[in-house]
Amino acid sequence: MRLLSRIVKVCTGAVLVGLIGVAAWLYLIPPELLRVGSGYAAKIVCSNVFIAGRDAEEVLAVDVQAPGHPLLKLMHVSVDRTGKRVHAALFGVFAGNDAVHRDGLGCTVTPNDETLPGVETASNAQTPVDETALWPEGGKAESHPAVAALLSRGDLIGSGMRAVVVVKGGRIAGEAYAAGFSKDMPLLGWSMTKTVTAAVIGTMIRDGRLSAGDKALFRQWQNDQRTDISLADLLAMESGLAFNENYGTVADVTRMLYLERDMANFAADQPLEADPGIRFNYSSGTGVLLSRIWMSRLEDKAALAYPRKALFEPLGMASAVLEVDAAGTFVGSSYMYATARDWGRMGLLLARDGVWNGNRILPEGFVEAMRQPNRTSNGRYSRMQTWLPGASKGLPADTFILDGHDGQNIIVIPSLDLVVVRLGLTPERYDPSMLVAEVVKATAP
Repeated sequence: MRLLSRIVKVCTGAVLVGLIGVAAWLYLIPPELLRVGSGYAAKIVCSNVFIAGRDAEEVLAVDVQAPGHPLLKLMHVSVDRTGKRVHAALFGVFAGNDAVHRDGLGCTVTPNDETLPGVETASNAQTPVDETALWPEGGKAESHPAVAALLSRGDLIGSGMRAVVVVKGGRIAGEAYAAGFSKDMPLLGWSMTKTVTAAVIGTMIRDGRLSAGDKALFRQWQNDQRTDISLADLLAMESGLAFNENYGTVADVTRMLYLERDMANFAADQPLEADPGIRFNYSSGTGVLLSRIWMSRLEDKAALAYPRKALFEPLGMASAVLEVDAAGTFVGSSYMYATARDWGRMGLLLARDGVWNGNRILPEGFVEAMRQPNRTSNGRYSRMQTWLPGASKGLPADTFILDGHDGQNIIVIPSLDLVVVRLGLTPERYDPSMLVAEVVKATAP
């Protein structure tokens, strides 16, 4: 019995020592996968609490855990509403990461637990909305009965739908919202932000601050073939730069978004895998590079205010928040929040060739590039940060799509003066073409 007791004590001691060792390892040198998870949790909760006004625990339980990775179920968050900071960690202890909110700039992951400086940049002006005037001048919508009926069909709007807005002839023809969501709640567009970044660049091209043929775009590209990458190559996702967009691992995209304080520098450091212009590689790193390029043409304070002044205010997108990284660069690949109606304003601008209320916001020919296929994607991707549906979907030939992670879509059909916005949380692939095809039929003259 003494021998057995001794064996039990030794084994118990070994287990305890092992557990202490594992705990110390997780605390002092946490694996990158855990820190990606905590960064993701902190960022999503932070933005939804301080921009969308949602409940932190609901966001943690629903939005954060939507990808289905088991580690995300073990993340705990704490919200400091006074300091506008969210801390997330495994079991609330290990592999912690923070996100901090700043007015006008949204939430930023702070991988090194740094305190970010306050930045003087005004939020979008919140002017009173005339609810008696029709949208987009006011807040009134006159629903088309046939469209309203379509938006009640789960097979068309898809599981996890949070908001749908149909704009026909410049007016809202129908809208629908899931329980807990409304026309006033800003929602994340994920990679639809890439097209917004392209639009910001369009205003810079209009004013002569940028040109599609610009090269030698980054300091670290000066002494190798990367100096030949043009702005047009980046806009068409044909830069030739290496970038792994696989969200299931610690890939380039997740490392950039949740572990790197200077996302543009990380993306710019990637090597060339192919000559510029000969290979399609969809890359969120490219979206951040595009942000750094246009921001470099302005002074810091002016750059932070520029999307609001050049794009959001002219369109009346008072809810739009484009978020920045810890280095102060807009995360132009992934992080813009806006109400479904304001996303509809962006779609309407594009449906009308970049003209708003008679004022040309985007240069002539710019939107046309959004519906022209690039050279290397077999017709899937355009020359200007949008996706193309292909002939098999049965949609008009001039259709193009803003597409974001988890089922965010804006479908633009200029020939029909039609825009369909669909936002939600749909980790399984959502195809908006069935909904759009039915809307086209319902709104036909």
